[in-house]
Amino acid sequence: MNTQNAFVSWFRDSSPYIHAHRNLTFVISFGGEAVLADDFAHHVHDFALLHSLGIRLVLVHGIRPQIDQRLAKLDAPARFHNNLRITDELALQCVKEAAGLVRVEIEALLSMGLANSPMAGAKIKVASGNFVTAKPIGVIDGIDYDHTGAVRRIDSVAIHQQLDQNNVVLISPIGYSPSGEVFNLSAEQVATAVSIALKAEKLVLLTEQNCCNPDNGEQLQQMTTAEAEAFLQQHPELSTDISLPLKAAIQSCQAGIDRVHLLNRRTDGALLLELFSRDGIGTLISSTAYEELRPATLNDIGGILELIKPLEQQGKLAKRSREKIEMEIADYIVIERDGLIIGCTALHPDVEGHFGAIACLAVHPEYLGAHRGNRMLEYVYRRAAALKLNTLFVLSTQTMHWFIERGFLSAVLSDLPERLRALYNPQRNSKVLCKKIG
Repeated sequence: MNTQNAFVSWFRDSSPYIHAHRNLTFVISFGGEAVLADDFAHHVHDFALLHSLGIRLVLVHGIRPQIDQRLAKLDAPARFHNNLRITDELALQCVKEAAGLVRVEIEALLSMGLANSPMAGAKIKVASGNFVTAKPIGVIDGIDYDHTGAVRRIDSVAIHQQLDQNNVVLISPIGYSPSGEVFNLSAEQVATAVSIALKAEKLVLLTEQNCCNPDNGEQLQQMTTAEAEAFLQQHPELSTDISLPLKAAIQSCQAGIDRVHLLNRRTDGALLLELFSRDGIGTLISSTAYEELRPATLNDIGGILELIKPLEQQGKLAKRSREKIEMEIADYIVIERDGLIIGCTALHPDVEGHFGAIACLAVHPEYLGAHRGNRMLEYVYRRAAALKLNTLFVLSTQTMHWFIERGFLSAVLSDLPERLRALYNPQRNSKVLCKKIG
């Protein structure tokens, strides 16, 4: 595929996400390390692009390394306990300086509009303010955390007012008490509280590394909140660079945020790859499974037809009309991934005859592997057992060996029950396979 065709294909594939994300509220959190990085301007360009596509954007930044730098210049130690900074008077002064400087730097980058740059014509307005009310966390295990605080309340009404005016809202990890005190807060906690208060559609956490399984080093693409909690329990040695965002993701999902994305901020274009491609590039945390195997409904007919049409044209599947699928929709099961039907099959049962026919087994070519065919077959076995079927039949022209490898045996036309024999199409000359399951 040449460059032009690749671009056109990518742009077309991304268009459903452009439509789906418009007018939704996304909260994006990133640490002070990202602000210090040489490539931070690239992230700002991507923020601007999201805003231009109609996404209501709230940015929450961190300042931990900036505070440490100021303390080091003053020859003062950075004091932590249980990964929380102990914010004494000197540290609080550094917090204020760091928050102010980082906020101004981000606002300056978002204000760029030079011709021949990614920000040309952006005209982004940035709103900051005292949106976070905080309280001291006090003394824990005998440790006085001084001016380290916890979120008490988010002024969601004020933030929504700014978003309604098409502003990008920028929030620093500091909060204020009704008595005028200033508290140093965790950026992850602020982002979590903001996303929950706004009922945001997404929370995106830009992390310092990929979320990988320590056992094999493989990146985790998706987890439910239950799986993420189990993962944290199984791996207490996880770096805080991953454990803290995971805990924030779990809390957000449990409070009603549909999806939380953990993205390695070192990957150029991570935000765009995650939000505008079907498989993304980071780790998705959600309350329910991102990919679901389930019975089909009438709403799935269009997706089923789109999936099987190329296979019908190749002669791998017998042609089926929309009307036929609609009549038999109760026999179908599908695998849905982020709104796309990527797998389907059907079990046509004859309860009186105690047999069933497996038909229309298909997996999207981009999602072959991962044992999706096996999962659908196991689902069919369970359904057949529930219906007390004894034998399953398959008619196949090109996938015989796949079924044979899974215990099906070659049969002849006369082995088919009369009902199935009557439907046999001699022109397709399909092979007959069967398997006893009773």
